[in-house]
Amino acid sequence: MKKIFLVTLQYNTDKETHDWLHSVKKMDKAGFDVQFVIVDNASKIPFVLSKNEQDDKTHLIRSGTNTGFAGGNNIGIRYSLKNGADFVMVINNDTIVEKNLLKELLSVLDSDEKIGIAAPKIYFAKGHEFHKERYAKEETGKVFWYAGGHTDWANVMSVHRGVDEVDYGQYDTIQKVSFASGCCMLIKKEVLKKVGLFDERYFLYYEDADLCERVQRAGYSMMYAPKAVMWHINAASSGGSGNKLQDYFLTRNRMLFGMSYAPLRTKLSLLRESIRLLFNGRVMQQKGILDFYLRKFGKGTYLQ
Repeated sequence: MKKIFLVTLQYNTDKETHDWLHSVKKMDKAGFDVQFVIVDNASKIPFVLSKNEQDDKTHLIRSGTNTGFAGGNNIGIRYSLKNGADFVMVINNDTIVEKNLLKELLSVLDSDEKIGIAAPKIYFAKGHEFHKERYAKEETGKVFWYAGGHTDWANVMSVHRGVDEVDYGQYDTIQKVSFASGCCMLIKKEVLKKVGLFDERYFLYYEDADLCERVQRAGYSMMYAPKAVMWHINAASSGGSGNKLQDYFLTRNRMLFGMSYAPLRTKLSLLRESIRLLFNGRVMQQKGILDFYLRKFGKGTYLQ
């Protein structure tokens, strides 16, 4: 029987984590041994499972410090591999899943031994769209957050296909992708053992793009599985889109990712842009650029 571990992070978002656990436990798990791993990433008030959530399939791990998305997920992934996982699903706690999510992702992964990662179709949760005013009531819950993706090397960005579009069946074909979002990715054990886990220098943002790049360079492909469906409440634990935290980590980590993997021409453009941001960027962008050059990674000096 295939052993599958779902790993999620909890950080001061108790309601989302309880809702997530309720959702994933209702998935169709027939024929699989499915385990649920919650990593409490040093929440201000330690997360506690309710009595009806406690069972031998649910594992709560407490981290003494906030190790970010990369480090926190790595705690859960290491636990999963140590306990015999054949597959590990990294999944955000601010998500609600459709019943067939796991089976559809596994179906795609099992179709070819060289497929290393499968990623689902992800909608914005109702009421959490970027542009709420655009949509009729019946369209909410069917607006894409991710329908496959790729790395835009000219701009060093991870691009979500279909974002903000209403689903009318335009992205219903299984397709190879070059970027799978860390919001939800199902990964084969052998891939993690070959390429390693998330790079903890990133702490938050771009760690999924980095892992995807290493997976592809190791000879594996990644696939978008449109019949696997879920909903995402965007940036629930980071305070929403466009905040100082994002300004700092996106700026610093874009430099780290780009200077690690981008073509030479793009690297030269990044260097020029970094000089501009260092002198004329927003405060947290300036701090992010400075920390990149000072090699202050992980949490860096974000809170200093």
